[in-house]
Amino acid sequence: MIPYHSASAGASTNPSDHLRLTSTDPVQSDKPEEACGVFGVYAPGEAVAKLSYFGLFALQHRGQESAGIAVFSGDQVHLHKDMGLVSQVFNESILNELLGDLAVGHTRYSTTGSSRVVNAQPALVETRLGPLALAHNGNLVNTSELRDQLLQNNHNLLTTTDSELIALAIAEEINNDKSWLDGAISAFHRCQGAFSLVIGTPAGILGTRDPHGIRPLVIGTLPRSTPTAPLRYVLASETCGLDIIGADYLRDVEPGELVWMTDEGLASFHWAAQPKPKLCIFEMIYFARPDSVMNDESLYSYRMRIGRRLAEESPADADLVIAVPDSGIPAAIGYSQASGIPYAEGLIKNRYVGRTFIQPTQTMRESGIRMKLNPLKDVLMGKRVVIVDDSLVRGTTSRKIVRALRDAGATEVHMRISSPPVTHPCFYGIDTDSQDQLIAATKSVEEIAVQINVDSLNYLSWEGMLQATREDPSHFCSACFTGDYPVAVPELLKRSKLMLEKKLPS
Repeated sequence: MIPYHSASAGASTNPSDHLRLTSTDPVQSDKPEEACGVFGVYAPGEAVAKLSYFGLFALQHRGQESAGIAVFSGDQVHLHKDMGLVSQVFNESILNELLGDLAVGHTRYSTTGSSRVVNAQPALVETRLGPLALAHNGNLVNTSELRDQLLQNNHNLLTTTDSELIALAIAEEINNDKSWLDGAISAFHRCQGAFSLVIGTPAGILGTRDPHGIRPLVIGTLPRSTPTAPLRYVLASETCGLDIIGADYLRDVEPGELVWMTDEGLASFHWAAQPKPKLCIFEMIYFARPDSVMNDESLYSYRMRIGRRLAEESPADADLVIAVPDSGIPAAIGYSQASGIPYAEGLIKNRYVGRTFIQPTQTMRESGIRMKLNPLKDVLMGKRVVIVDDSLVRGTTSRKIVRALRDAGATEVHMRISSPPVTHPCFYGIDTDSQDQLIAATKSVEEIAVQINVDSLNYLSWEGMLQATREDPSHFCSACFTGDYPVAVPELLKRSKLMLEKKLPS
């Protein structure tokens, strides 16, 4: 069963595809949006499709537009992918038909115009050694160059994504008489940017991260079926993808490392000569689930810590601390603990509102963010409120939230952001605007406070954000705050992003 035999979705290779579907949303989110989650399981004798389903279910926060699973049984691969949430794309009947020993899965958040089934993942291509299914998290910055190389070598491109380019580059290297490992490594050297990959083959599963490890990838082990049985391995974007299927966290895939999972066990190869760790700091602040573990602790703990640091740096005279749910909650609790100001729920989130293409009525537009967040009037009435959020990118949603709090009776609203001002766009797998569309790149903190109508506004310092990791600060990418890109971004790519933003509807 191969309903969709095509490659899939990371960054678009066609600049026109970078027009975000959300650009016409009257309540466009202040949050940066990420691309996807990846999953892989090597477990002969197990229902690998169902394990992948639940792994993707746990990674649903990383992508809500399309999902797919490819299962290998010898030289045969069975692929099912479609638009929608994991629970919408798969059912018991479909999963029962996906039989094999290893599986690769993907869940995607499309923030580009290339929102269609053909661009869903895993990407599937044929090679001299058999089929290859690839799931990708991240963006390449040399897509134009790689695309031109492949077109010159007479490859047919079925999609508009860089993920297909990576898969075709691997196939090209393998077709030049290289092994799975040598072909993959040769292709990785042709790729520049951010890529965490899970790749299924008839011989086993490959997992890798780019030399900077910008996007995460972890390894887990499933319990042995018998005391003498071989270990079975799992790859996932986050540890929450391991927890849900009862897998034990083993370690992270290292930057510039390739892991190879076969009947013989787990093998490791370091293909990048001088890896320089640069994990995206927004994984710590916002993207990853709070129960996922990074640097030997849950991200909930880190987020509480930056909330406490924020209270120390930017105190406020107020009656209540509230959060923008759900992602702002840990930092708000930390702020409350450090400041001594009571924490309360002031906004209730409708957790069943997903992404919708149905435009609200004009009356609903005027009511702002009520479809997703509703204030508690009896909690807020007559209170001076500190509201904590993890980021403020555009200012659109924040302004509507502040208005809702004031309409509910809050006498003062003090906003605290548990990250620094976002002043530069990301090119490594996060959808952010061009620089002239980022509110902190064009306005001072005081000007932003006036625009969103708060009594005061403060951000966490860059130093505080990094020190709270308790790791080497140089091991994180914080380019969206500083403009210091660990992988050089071609000027053409920067200009194309700016030109496309200027074409977006107002």
